[in-house]
Amino acid sequence: MKALVFGAGKIGSVAAWDLARNRDVDAVGLVGRTASSLQARREWIGSDKVALHPLDIGQSEKVGRLMSGYDVGVITLPDRRSSYDVVRLAVEAGLDVVDVLEEYHRRPEPYETEGLQVPPGMSLDQFGEDLHSRAKDGGVALLDGMGFAPGLSNVTVGQGIRSMDRALGATARVGGIPTRESAARHPLRYMITWSFNHVLREYSVPVRVISDGRVAEVPATSGRETFRFQRCGQDEELECAITPGMPSFLYTRPQLRQFSEKTVRWPGHWQGVDLLKECGLLDLQPVDFNGALISPREFFLALVEPRLRPLPQDQDVCVMWNTVVGEKDGLPSRKDYYMWLDSDRERGISAMARVTGFSAAVGAMLLGRGLIREKGILAPEDAIAGRLYREFMQELSRRGVEVEEIQEEGSGGAEVVI
Repeated sequence: MKALVFGAGKIGSVAAWDLARNRDVDAVGLVGRTASSLQARREWIGSDKVALHPLDIGQSEKVGRLMSGYDVGVITLPDRRSSYDVVRLAVEAGLDVVDVLEEYHRRPEPYETEGLQVPPGMSLDQFGEDLHSRAKDGGVALLDGMGFAPGLSNVTVGQGIRSMDRALGATARVGGIPTRESAARHPLRYMITWSFNHVLREYSVPVRVISDGRVAEVPATSGRETFRFQRCGQDEELECAITPGMPSFLYTRPQLRQFSEKTVRWPGHWQGVDLLKECGLLDLQPVDFNGALISPREFFLALVEPRLRPLPQDQDVCVMWNTVVGEKDGLPSRKDYYMWLDSDRERGISAMARVTGFSAAVGAMLLGRGLIREKGILAPEDAIAGRLYREFMQELSRRGVEVEEIQEEGSGGAEVVI
């Protein structure tokens, strides 16, 4: 099997590192803009299976020809425009792909499209359906949003729903945060583990949730919860708020009465975000500053990003607490899924890169081995079920990504607050 990875950042490099160590993989292609950065990544991966492809994804003909030499692809690009460009080319080339973006490509979000190009005469929904139809007709599978959240979080929530006779609601609480010690060294008690520009988008756009059995829009960062995480050997107070991280559930699980995804942060983070919003610093609309038009968010990004980058001694953590409630055998039923994942200091792999890169790599292997038979745009909660769920979770466990599953029958109630 030959695997092609788009994006040579932290996530893509870890996916390539994992794939290169798989005995079923003969070659791993790594696509990035500059030869020097690709060479550095290959040296870190340390495998002669890795082939470097310095390439701009805007060179569509070259990208299409490159895809024809591979069996499966992994897309780890940081924005919607580049993600959709590669997805479209993969469909045309007949290449099965995994994408880690926080988006459900079959139902693109209408807000802050990040340069996403929609064909003339099509709406966003029509574009998503067209991609799905062309992929399905062409025998191509896109395992969509296959990282942490979306990704592992979708898979666990989907399993919890399937375990019940009637699922009523679900809340996914997930996030990448600095360790407590590292958080103290950065503004907002936050540290960059993914595209911060995309993070600010998630903090700013209206979010679709399921409320009282209907799809509704709520403000980003609403629905706050403070909770104590007391699993996986930890005891920490954390906070979470609604963000648009797992949108596929609105369409794949419309029977739910309640559903939302919430991003986990250290206490105080969301209050800081509130202040930024109130001051207009997350606005995109340019304002006049001494005769120059400046986007407040772009200015803020330029100012704060250097202060949020990890310092040499910093480490991150990925946290997950997902809850599904419903009924089983006529009684209230509840399932909780917990994870607290540290970085791999020995190999220099962040916690976010571990959970996202490994989930994408395992998903790509399932695709490449033909174990996911459905075609078109596939949500993780649909594609990874039954035997594949067990195999997926076992593969992550072998990589040190452990998830605790706690089940309560006859207690716990059937209510999820969003």
